[in-house]
Amino acid sequence: MTTVAIFGVGLIGGSIALCFKGKPGITVIGHSNRPSQVEKYLQRGVVDIATTSMQEAAEQADFIFVCVPVGNIEEYMEKLSAFKLKPGCIITDAGSTKASVAACAKSLDFGQAFFIGGHPMAGSERTGVEAASSHLYENAYYVLTPDEETPEEVVDRLVELLTHTKANVVRVNAKEHDEIAGAISHLPHIIAVSLVNQIRGYNEQNELYESLAAGGFRDITRIASGDPILWRDILINNRQVILKLLQDWSNETNKFVQMLEHADGDAIAGAFETAGHFRSKMPERRKGMIHSAFDCYVDIPDHPGIIGKITSELGNSLINLSNIHIIESREDVPGILRLSFRSQEYLDQAVILLTAKGYDVHL
Repeated sequence: MTTVAIFGVGLIGGSIALCFKGKPGITVIGHSNRPSQVEKYLQRGVVDIATTSMQEAAEQADFIFVCVPVGNIEEYMEKLSAFKLKPGCIITDAGSTKASVAACAKSLDFGQAFFIGGHPMAGSERTGVEAASSHLYENAYYVLTPDEETPEEVVDRLVELLTHTKANVVRVNAKEHDEIAGAISHLPHIIAVSLVNQIRGYNEQNELYESLAAGGFRDITRIASGDPILWRDILINNRQVILKLLQDWSNETNKFVQMLEHADGDAIAGAFETAGHFRSKMPERRKGMIHSAFDCYVDIPDHPGIIGKITSELGNSLINLSNIHIIESREDVPGILRLSFRSQEYLDQAVILLTAKGYDVHL
């Protein structure tokens, strides 16, 4: 029997737990410091056993997943090093920064246990164990950052366990991971927040900014609504990488300043063409660090009952609609109604259904 302990049974940890729960020969233990959370884990069937005792969960485990916020991972690692862990026990985390955690692990003595950094690159706009899903990591990248001294057999054991997530396991150096994660996730979040705050400043003088920012602007800046404490910890943890990226970003924006100062239309068009070409090569349906928005836009006439008709047709076909938004400002948005779904599968089904019903649907 293999025992897996999960510390931090929220969206990430809970989804990992559900990938293992019910699999032959695997028992999943969930830990929380709060009895109410322990009860919730059991009621929702996310784990087999739940406890408020960190030591009890850790010392029974063959695998330990530390899925707490980035700012708390090192604290948990230090506590784990004080326990009598099973020989051969593998400790891994789920944080989106890896170099600092790897350095912390190297400074600690886990006895005959091993640490392998991990980062499942999937997420959701929802949070908490209520949002946990056994399908969250399917077709996503799951990054492992083993130390060069970690025996290959140990890494293989963790990789084998992670096959239950149906994720694509990738091995990279912890420093390289942080550089890539900083560029494709952390920097875009900073840019989105900065852009929204810039428009917020303009809006203090003219409230029309807020009114007209609906639609396209709201869509391209949705990641600015991230958890403030989570992102505080991530950015501080990866600040050296972020500082260099921000300098590089400043250089990129300065190129546009120069193009505009010289009214260089060819250079502007070339920048858009180059970006569009590179973006077109990115995989559309692979889950990444910034969670996907499964949205479509529908052009509808302004008729009484039309929205109710659309939602009824989706419901009758068992297509799970998670959100609906009527758009007033339609610049860069190809429809008056935005429909949001929880998965690509539901989105695909909705597009097929609504198109067959004669609606003009855009992605």
